[in-house]
Amino acid sequence: QVQLVESGGGLVQAGGSLRLSCAVSGRTLSRYSMGWFRQAPGKEREFVALIGRSVGRTYYTDSVKGRFTISRDNAKNTVYLQMNSLKPEDTAVYYCAADGDSPLGTMAPRSYEYWGQGTQVTVSS
Repeated sequence: QVQLVESGGGLVQAGGSLRLSCAVSGRTLSRYSMGWFRQAPGKEREFVALIGRSVGRTYYTDSVKGRFTISRDNAKNTVYLQMNSLKPEDTAVYYCAADGDSPLGTMAPRSYEYWGQGTQVTVSS
């Protein structure tokens, strides 16, 4: 069984930075493409970023391009989301997820078999 545990969330002022981590256990990270998603109160869960297990392809939703960076350290079984220039609209619970079927990764939540419990990110104006 694969387990994902997010950490690194918190309260930050607009313009600040946070780095989220997602520790993977139970299986080696290199088997999975990984995604970050977020869900704000009253809204549906939305795709944020992905990194493929093959050649490390990355992709971002338009609203975070140039501000967020996803990366992976297979030796540490950990995926990261570096978030810079944070905005109040980035406030949400952030989830990492693992997809064992798509070597390049996908934006579709239904493709991800495993999910973490989420970490809260709050950006004050």
